[in-house]
Amino acid sequence: MPKASLVELEAFAAVARTGGFRAAARQLNISSSGLSHAIAALEERMNVRLFNRTTRSVVLTAAGAQFLEEILPALAAIDSAIDNAGEHVGEPSGLLRLNMAAGAGHFVIEPLIREYLKRFPRMQVEIVTEAALVDVIGKGFDAGIRLLDAIPPDMIAVPIIPDLRLVVVGAPAYLQGRAPPLVPLDLLSHDCIRYRLGSGRIYHWEFAQDGERTELDVPGRLVLDDSGLMLNAALNGVGLAYLAEQTIAPYVEEGRLIRFLEDWMPAEPPLCLYYSGRRQVPAKLRSFIDLVRSHAQEARRG
Repeated sequence: MPKASLVELEAFAAVARTGGFRAAARQLNISSSGLSHAIAALEERMNVRLFNRTTRSVVLTAAGAQFLEEILPALAAIDSAIDNAGEHVGEPSGLLRLNMAAGAGHFVIEPLIREYLKRFPRMQVEIVTEAALVDVIGKGFDAGIRLLDAIPPDMIAVPIIPDLRLVVVGAPAYLQGRAPPLVPLDLLSHDCIRYRLGSGRIYHWEFAQDGERTELDVPGRLVLDDSGLMLNAALNGVGLAYLAEQTIAPYVEEGRLIRFLEDWMPAEPPLCLYYSGRRQVPAKLRSFIDLVRSHAQEARRG
C-alpha cells in the first residue's frame, strides 16, 4: 500500500482539530476543494473512512479517532524538528497552540500573547479554551495553562501569576437595600453568582482566617462556567462574585465593584504554563516559556 504523504496527514489532523473543512483550509492556507481531495486520497489509500460527513458537521469515525491519536505525537515531533532547525537561520516561526480554561485567557492574552506576537512576527498563536482538563499532548497542543493543583504531575509547570488571590465583589447597585457581608456566613442571605467547574461540580467559595480554611456552598440563582461572564454579571448588579483580584482591580479602582471579606481571602495555587518534560522543547515554545518567566519576575518585583 502506498504511504500517506505528510501533506495528507497534516490535512487530516487539521480537519479533526477544527471540526470542518473550511476552517481547516483557512488554517492550512489551501482551498477547501484541495483539502477535500487530500482527505479523500488518504481514505482511499488506507481503505478506511476517517470522517462521517453531513451537511452540518464533520465527525471522526472510531477508526479516524484512533488514527489521529497515533499520528499526533509523530506530527508534533516533526514540527519540533522543523522549529529547532529554524533556530539556526533566525527567529521562531510556525503555530503555537495553547489550551486553557476560559478565565485564564484574561491573564495570558494581555500582555503575554500580545508581547509574544510583537517579538516574533513569524509566529501564530491559537488558544483553545475548555473548562475540562484535557490531555494537551494527545490533543496536539504545545502547552496548557491551569492552576498548579490541576496540572498532571508528569508535566513541567512555570508560574505565570505566582500570587493569585480570589476576592468577593459586588456592584454598588446590587448592594442597594442589602447589608454587606461581614463574615462568610453572611453570604447565605445574598444572591451569589455560582461557578461550575469543568468536572461539573459547583465550586464552593473558600475562606481562611487564623490558619483555618473553610468552604461555603453559596446560594445563587445564576450558575456560569466562565469567569468573564461572571465579571459581566457582577458589574451589572446580578449578584456577588468570587473572582481573581487581578481581574477585578481596575473595576474596583473605578468604583464599579466593591470588595468584601478581604480578611478572609486565602492565597490560591499559582496559575501556570505547563508542558511535557519528556519531549524536546521546540524553539517556539521555549521562547514563550522565557517570556512567561520574565513576566513573572517583573510581577514579583512589583
